[in-house]
This record gives sequence, C-alpha cells and structure tokens, in this order.
Amino acid sequence: MADECFGHPRLAAIYDPLDPDRSDLDAYLRIAEEFTARRVLDIGCGTGVFALLLADRGVEVVGVDPALASIDVAWTKPGSERVRWICGDVTDLPSLQVDLATMTANVAQAIADPQTWQKTLRGAYEVLRPGGHLVFETRDPTGRAWEAWTRELSHRVTEIPGVGSVESWVQLIEVSLPLVTFRWTYVFAADGQVLTSDSTLRFREREEVERDLVAHGYVVEDVRDAPDRPGREFVFLARRP
Repeated sequence: MADECFGHPRLAAIYDPLDPDRSDLDAYLRIAEEFTARRVLDIGCGTGVFALLLADRGVEVVGVDPALASIDVAWTKPGSERVRWICGDVTDLPSLQVDLATMTANVAQAIADPQTWQKTLRGAYEVLRPGGHLVFETRDPTGRAWEAWTRELSHRVTEIPGVGSVESWVQLIEVSLPLVTFRWTYVFAADGQVLTSDSTLRFREREEVERDLVAHGYVVEDVRDAPDRPGREFVFLARRP
C-alpha cells in the first residue's frame, strides 16, 4: 500500500510543488550516463520526475509505482507519453530487459517489509541484462536523520497555483530501529481540509544491504556518498554478472 502522500489524489497533486528541489536526481542522471544506459527501470517512480528527465535525454524508460494517484499526476506532465507507466511493483512488470534499475530518494527505505524488500531485489535482478546495474540510496542510520523531523524544523506555508495556500509539517511518531515512523500533516486554506500521511522507513546498515545484494546474485561494485547529503547516505551500485 502506498502512503497517503503518494496515494491520495489531492496530496499527490501537490507533491512536486512541496518538494521542488530535485537536485538529488543529478547524481542518478550522471550514473545513467556513466553506464551509457539506454533502457532504465525506475522503481517507485512516483510522479515521474526522474523518469521524465531520462526520457528528455532519449532514454527508454519504464516507471513503476504502487500509487495510482502519483501515476495519474505523471501522465499529466509534458512528454509523459515517452515513458511506459505501470501501476504496481516489480512483480507486475511485463517481460523486459534494462541496462539500469533505480530507486531514488526514499524508495529503498520505504520498502520496510523484509519480504517485500527481498522480492524487489529479486525482481530488479531478473529484468537487468547481464552487466546491468541496480542503483539506490539509503540513509546511514548513524546520522539519526529522524531527529530533525519535527514541526519546529519543518513547518512551512506554500502557495500553490490553482490550489492556494497549503500549510505542512512533519512529526516523529515512533523510533523502533531499524524502523522509524513519522506523520506529515497538510492543511488546505481553500476549504480547511486537513489530511495526514503516515510513513515508515527502514534504516538498514551498510553491511546488511551488501549481504542482501550478494545473496541475490549481485556484485557490489561501489558504495558512494550522496552529493546532496555528504556523509549521511550510502549510494549502492550493484551489478548483475
């Protein structure tokens, strides 16, 4: 099940305006160029920001996400017809073979259930061509990122064209490592509606992720720093032999 911030139509529609800075995707674009990837599977594509950036560069892209509301938003964007959008997960993919599979931003951590995580690694492996790569990021638990997830540090009011003023903030609900649960609250000034979205992320240790990748047949080629969060994240580059 997708979190409400991705699955609720009203929240999916404001997801991009509330998070307009996607410079975190620059590193993934460079990796796609580094591997000369011509076919990419974007797992957890959300509203399609990364998939469309790739398509703009002539890459053949399949975007898959369990949140229909987010896929619907992706379809409204210019150039969306160049991407193959699938509502579901890696088990819902048609027969295909790609050079690169990605999980950007929080996607890998949002797959908190261990069985679903293993299924995702296996499904990505199956669609990669020999020599293809799986690339994703996950926060280093020692950075304790959740300590900044407070109303005081996150509260803001955003003016969104066609929507009006939206007040939003995040609050930490529970820390029971490796799981961290938090809640976003959204208040729409236009009609006073209040919507909330609860999310749980899994903070995996680097060694755990490497073991999981090797167990599914991957070769861990590199573990890099995230340029936008230096010292706080691991970026895994795993190859299918």
